Amino acid sequence: MVPSPLALLLALGAAATALAEPLRFVDCGSIDGSIQEVNVSPCPTQPCLLHKGTSYSINVTFASKIESQGSKARVYGEMMHMDIPFPIPEPDGCKSGIQCPIQKDHSYSYLNKLPVKSEYPSIKLIVKWELVDDQDQMLFCWKIPVEITS
Repeated sequence: MVPSPLALLLALGAAATALAEPLRFVDCGSIDGSIQEVNVSPCPTQPCLLHKGTSYSINVTFASKIESQGSKARVYGEMMHMDIPFPIPEPDGCKSGIQCPIQKDHSYSYLNKLPVKSEYPSIKLIVKWELVDDQDQMLFCWKIPVEITS
């Protein structure tokens, strides 16, 4: 029996939704904002398996408690209680889905990419992602466990 086009669409829709499930995360000091949701795609289970040579989509929905002209992202790999800077292609939050200036009591959807370079070691670690305002205060900070793999 051949599945109907509708059944195929429903199955594909369910699979796509599974890839974009909100993640369990640890808030690591959001002061000037509050995180509503964190999505990493694709990451159907935790810890997220990050394959070398692949880029992952990051989407954070947050509400700002302050006004700020701009914002800047900082990403770290946390190992043995040390933060190792993790370069991302676009650290400017105003070029990552946020309409600047940032306004108090507004919700924003921050969008970025997390490239996993082939030369990274295969290791388990914590990804820590911060977005700071003009005063270098945290609009948001979250952590998730990941495993970099071949």
